Amino acid sequence: MTDKTYKPAYTAEFRERAIRLFKEHRSEYSSDSAAYSVLADKLGCSDYSIRMWHQQSERDTGKHPGVSSGPVP
Repeated sequence: MTDKTYKPAYTAEFRERAIRLFKEHRSEYSSDSAAYSVLADKLGCSDYSIRMWHQQSERDTGKHPGVSSGPVP
């Protein structure tokens, strides 16, 4: 059996752009869900993906508790 390497469906740059756009335009919508949905339609990905990327970025920056995706010491 060959070892398969994980290749994300979206590049890190794409994910960072989606998070940045969410943060910039969140105030234009009545809820996070509405913002995720509209943004997902525009970017061509799922609203769930953007939600997970945003939540992980919040954990990575220490704004919310949880496991960071940073390097393991």
